[in-house]
Order: sequence, then C-alpha cells, then structure tokens
Amino acid sequence: MAIHLTRLSCACALGRTNDEVLSAYTAGTSGLREIEGDIPGRKIYFGRVPGGLPAVDEPEFKMRANQLLKLAVSNFKDDLDAFFVRHDAARVAIVLGASNTGVDEAQRHVDAWLETGAKPEAMFFSQLELGTPADYLKKLLGVKGPAFVVSTACSSSAKAFASARRLIELGLVDAAIVGGVDGRCRFAMNGFHALGALSQGVCRPLAPDRDGINLGEGVALFLMEKEAFSPSPLYPVPVLLAGCGESSDAYHATAPDPEGRGAEAAMRAALAEAQLAPADVAYVNLHGTGTPANDSMEMRAVARVFPCGVEVESTKHLMGHCLGAAGALEAAICWLLLATGRVKGATMSNSFAFGGSNASVVLTAGEGR
Repeated sequence: MAIHLTRLSCACALGRTNDEVLSAYTAGTSGLREIEGDIPGRKIYFGRVPGGLPAVDEPEFKMRANQLLKLAVSNFKDDLDAFFVRHDAARVAIVLGASNTGVDEAQRHVDAWLETGAKPEAMFFSQLELGTPADYLKKLLGVKGPAFVVSTACSSSAKAFASARRLIELGLVDAAIVGGVDGRCRFAMNGFHALGALSQGVCRPLAPDRDGINLGEGVALFLMEKEAFSPSPLYPVPVLLAGCGESSDAYHATAPDPEGRGAEAAMRAALAEAQLAPADVAYVNLHGTGTPANDSMEMRAVARVFPCGVEVESTKHLMGHCLGAAGALEAAICWLLLATGRVKGATMSNSFAFGGSNASVVLTAGEGR
C-alpha cells in the first residue's frame, strides 16, 4: 500500500516555518546559539526555536512542547482544514514521538514546591505524562481516532511513522497526523552533561575532532494519507513513505554497538520494505550526533549498506539534537528536498537511540507503485 506524506509543518532552530527551515538549511546557516544558566557553571550551544510561541490556555496543557505543536498547526491551518474535509475526524489517528515533554515545567514546579512547601496551582501531573502532547493535539484539532506518543528516546518520532502507517494498513484509521515534538529541557541537558556527551562548542558531526552533541528543540507534523493530494506550488513533487526499518540491538544503556549492527539492520529493513536497492538512495540524513562513538559506528554501518557510496550528512550542527523530535525533523529535511525537487532519488533518515532502539525511514518522490 502506498502511503503518502501529503503535507508538512515544521519548526526548529533553523526557523519557524517550512520556508525558513529550508532557506537556512540550504544556506548552511546554523541556528545554534550559546546559552547559560541551565547547567551550573557552564555555557553550551542550544538550538532554540526563534521568536515567541503561541499561548496554550488550558492549565493542564501549559507546556512548551504544546506551544510548539500549536505553532506547527497554525502554520498549515488551511492544509488541515482541507485534510478534515477529506477525512472523518473519527477515522484519523495522531501518532507523535517525544521524550522530554513537560519535564522542564514539572521541574520548575517541583523546585517551587520544595521552596515554599506548597504545591503550585499551575502544577499538573499530566505535564509529566508522555502522552500529553498527543492528548493536547487531539483536543486542539477535534480528532476522534486513536492518539498516542511513542517514546523510545532519540528514535521516538522516526518510529512514529511506522506506528501510524500500521494503523492505516490495518484499516483502523484512514489517515494520520504523525510527527514529533520536544521542547527545551534542563534535565536532559544536565543528563548529557553528566555523561560527558556535550560538545564544548558547536558540534562537528563526522569531523576527526568531534567532541559531542548540542541539544535542540522543535516540532514536525506530517499529514499521512493513502491517496496523493494535489501538490502545492511551493512543493510540487508528491512524497511517499516508502519504507520503515526498526531494530533493537540492546547493546548498552547509553553506548552504541561499535560495529553498528543494529543500525545496519534498520537501514536494510527500510530498504527491503521500500523494495529499493542501495543504489536507488540519493541522500542519507544521518543520526550523526557528533559523538566519537555514534558517528564511528554509523559510518561503519553505512559503508556496509552502501558499498558503492552515497551522499550523507548530519544536520545536527544546524538545528541541534532535538531528541524525541529528531527523527521527524530530519525526515522533514528529506521531505523538503524531495517535495521541492532538489533531490531526485530516494532519501533515508536514520535515528538511533539509547538502549539500541534503531529506526530508518525511506522517503521517495512520485505516485507510488
């Protein structure tokens, strides 16, 4: 079954809209900026979405992640209106990837609670529930179908594509809104700092002197449908979700398998499902975190999967590592390259997480088989 990704709305450190993101990406302009105060005694580079975000009125949903979702929705409201003309809201699913949604807000409330001895009125335990962004988006859009969050650390929103597609293939829904979101989170920053994984400057994926990651935030939402929708003037080329590959090597809690066997299995599974040969892939957006261990294992795996070579890059030096949103945002780069005709062949986006949770997503241009 051909599954189409008919529309996209994304925002990250590169910009607040698709056009801003694509423009900054093609110019090679990094959105990472130096910040301080989140890690005691240390400045770091972070990829923050520029400008203010729309307010979320419901107290139980007041989270930066939900503000990012509201921004993404507002950026393609006309596309969503047309989507819900084509599809009954009861037959639409919402599947998001996320990993730190609400943690920052909850931490601030806990700090205030410890200081005052009283639970803040603005504190809701739903802010710590990973499914809350899906609940919020479901309420915001009036969706009546299933809505849930996949949370497998940095592979979360890549795996969301496979989960949403399965719902459609099983006939449980007719269409889905799929993607990922994660906001700025001090807990995550300090966690990666404790692991010694943060770069001293702007990260340098694949470089011999790479020394770690930069974190970021962002959101990407795709409309997933069985039928192609009319291309837009800005994005004239239809885009297909051709294949998803998943593996779980469980090599280590935080370190990747040095040989990249799980990463290789995910890439091969995605190609097999897409019925593509390695030579059909024109571009791979690597997980490419900038840590010595990740980049080394990933390039070993890529070399085995693509023995004749392929164009590869990491975009994390431009937008930061957006954790649960990383897979969707990096697939968004692939979508933008295909939808605007900048890349003619298939594209692949890799996402590899703690615990050996691996996912690869293959997108192609055209009407499908």
